[in-house]
Amino acid sequence: MPISQALVTRYFQLIVSRQFTEAERELERVKQKMQKTEWNRGYFRALYGMYLSRKNSATDDYAFFSKIDLSDKVNLHAYRKEFLEHMGNGLHGDFDRGYFSAWADCMRIITRMDVPSPQNSNGKVAGEEEKIETLRSDKSQATIANFLQKTEDKQE
Repeated sequence: MPISQALVTRYFQLIVSRQFTEAERELERVKQKMQKTEWNRGYFRALYGMYLSRKNSATDDYAFFSKIDLSDKVNLHAYRKEFLEHMGNGLHGDFDRGYFSAWADCMRIITRMDVPSPQNSNGKVAGEEEKIETLRSDKSQATIANFLQKTEDKQE
């Protein structure tokens, strides 16, 4: 019996929305419906690893999920293409091909989701940092023009 794409799609949606309790239940359903093959074992390990890395993303700077922007469709397509290349590579065993297949499915499903851009604590989109004008002689000092601009913005 092949892996139910509906279960897997739901699982990825739950992982992205950080609903870990429900995602864990969905992962258990996927496990129960899988046949015991090397390909499925690799696929399941990837799903479980996604769960762990997404759940602990605040503490793991090396995890793939913590490094990617889930709203960047162009990069997600590029990652999917790379995972598909690994999946089709005959040098990889069944376990590895199942593993890469799960990641390719994940990227495909996330690209179809409407994931908002990540925002920092100030409510600004990541990567759009505020530029502070500094003095040429002392880079640690901001100029009065920069200070006045901030006070005018607050008054409006």
